[in-house]
Amino acid sequence: MKKFPLAIIICCLVNIFSLHSFASVADTILVIPAGGNTFTSNNEDIVKQNGVSGWSDQNTALEIYVRVTQTGTLRLLLNASTDSKSTITATIGNQSKKIKLTKNDTLVNAGEWRLKDTGYVKVELKGIEKSGSYFADIKSYTVSGTAINSRTVFVKNNEGNYFYWGRRGPSVHLGYTLSNDVKAEWFYNEVTVPSGEDVVGSYYMANGFAEGYFGMQVNSTTERRILFSIWSPYSTDDPKKIPADQQIVMLRKGEGVHTGEFGNEGSGGQSYLRYNWKAGNTYKFLLHAQPDNSSNTTTYTAYFFAPEKNEWQLVASFKRPKTNTYLKHLHSFLENFEPEQGNKTRKVLFGNQWVCDVNGNWSELTDAKFTGDNTARIGYRMDYGGGLDKSGLFYLQNCGFFSKYTQLNGNYKRPATGTKPAIDLDKLKVEN
Repeated sequence: MKKFPLAIIICCLVNIFSLHSFASVADTILVIPAGGNTFTSNNEDIVKQNGVSGWSDQNTALEIYVRVTQTGTLRLLLNASTDSKSTITATIGNQSKKIKLTKNDTLVNAGEWRLKDTGYVKVELKGIEKSGSYFADIKSYTVSGTAINSRTVFVKNNEGNYFYWGRRGPSVHLGYTLSNDVKAEWFYNEVTVPSGEDVVGSYYMANGFAEGYFGMQVNSTTERRILFSIWSPYSTDDPKKIPADQQIVMLRKGEGVHTGEFGNEGSGGQSYLRYNWKAGNTYKFLLHAQPDNSSNTTTYTAYFFAPEKNEWQLVASFKRPKTNTYLKHLHSFLENFEPEQGNKTRKVLFGNQWVCDVNGNWSELTDAKFTGDNTARIGYRMDYGGGLDKSGLFYLQNCGFFSKYTQLNGNYKRPATGTKPAIDLDKLKVEN
């Protein structure tokens, strides 16, 4: 019979006692992985897939979010360790608890709070003092109490790389209703990002279609882009693997526009214009599709209208092989492409959508269906919204752990404007 050292036996007994003290027999006990559920105020490098590592800066706070469906008590344990001794605080609402950590700690009781409301709860951890080199390494957070049940929401595991996708937050979409009988050659949309909703890492995609997407981004605090991309018909995440006869061909590009390739989420041709668009202003997006039966290709051309310049400008024109179609599956979406920005809310408004067919007839699109990505559908994040805004425009909203979410797959109708785009399409094609 194998004998275990006394220290290991004592440690196991302490952990068992802690869990029994932590939760009653009737409580649901949930373990929240730190790697997929922790955000920081200013140092994302300490958040790894296996948890928080080397948290040493007193100015760096940790944020953990959990969504509850019932009120009651919430008890918190930290699976944490430090290299000497440290003191940290855990805060929910306006109540803070001091937590003492010592070397080789595993499960540490962080306290109990009474939750008076449902929805997302923010737990903030701050370092107070330390005698070693760091406050704590944290592998997970364990919650229980009468507010915790099987419907409590958090990123449960990393299967399918959900620590990455879960921290990015849910992407949301609006699919516009278009009759199958319409040969849509042009797609027009107007986009407004409200003041304060222009968060770094946001992509406000205006004109989505079966073969690509066109919209605007916040790439950093100093750079913004107008982005237009076309997927190759060849399925790969590596653009270098696309056969020559299935590569996207760049035909034209506007002044100052960068063109190249993209990968990782499918592959194809990409173009972008660095442009310092402004929150609160309305920007116009126009997409053209021209199929060619003889070559089995379709040419897609994107135009952008900025009110600051008061003119349409060409972004780029791409030819897609093995494609013979007009515009289909028209949609808009909102995504956050920076995981460290997933704790910040963003919103966008879409209005006055129109298509123009091959005969020059304009049709207004007033119906849209609200949907979400896998992160939303499996319930790892529920901070998403969309539909009809009080302004009468369609809207999308995501991230930031707001509590009032919108049910997926709802259908919405905006008031018709009856004001079709005042654009000389023939002149636009010639001039650009």
